[in-house]
Amino acid sequence: MLLLLKILTAVIMLEHFYIMWFEMFAWTTRGPKVFKSLPPSLFAPTKPLAANQGLYNGFLAAGLGWSLLISDPVWSLRTASFFLSCVAIAGIYGALTADRKIFWVQASPAIIALLLTCFV
Repeated sequence: MLLLLKILTAVIMLEHFYIMWFEMFAWTTRGPKVFKSLPPSLFAPTKPLAANQGLYNGFLAAGLGWSLLISDPVWSLRTASFFLSCVAIAGIYGALTADRKIFWVQASPAIIALLLTCFV
C-alpha cells in the first residue's frame, strides 16, 4: 500500500510540475490550443495571473516531492498528507468555480491518495 501511495504521490507531483510549466511558460503559446472556449486575445493580458497560479502549483509539486525524499516514514506521510490535502482543496475549489473537469483531473487523485494514507 505504501508503494502505491508513493507512486500516486509522484504522479500528482509530476502533474503539478506540468501545470506549473504550462501556466508559467506556455500560457500564451499552448493556452489558446488547450482552452479553445476562451478568446485568444485573453491570454497575453492574463499571462502574469497564470504565471502566479503556476508558481503555486510548483510549490505544491515541490512539497509532494519533498515528502517522497523524507526518510522518516511518519514525517513523510504527514508531509504528503498536508500537500495532498492542499491539492484536493484547490481541485475542489477549481471545480466549483471554474470547470468541473478540474475535480477529476486534480482533486480526485489527491483524494484517492489521501484515502490510501488511512491504510498505511
